[in-house]
Amino acid sequence: MKRKFCPNCGSDNIKWALPQNWSVWECYNCGYTGAVVIEDEELAKEISEKYEKDRNKKKE
Repeated sequence: MKRKFCPNCGSDNIKWALPQNWSVWECYNCGYTGAVVIEDEELAKEISEKYEKDRNKKKE
């Protein structure tokens, strides 16, 4: 089984919101809830880097 990553922040801390409803995922890192997940680790890494940059800009 491939690892799943959040399409919003790139985290792999993502699980089914309800195991009975396998089409909805929830990210415990950023709070994303939706049907889309990423399975490409390189893409997830790029998303994570962009997410962190954007997050740091908001803090300034």
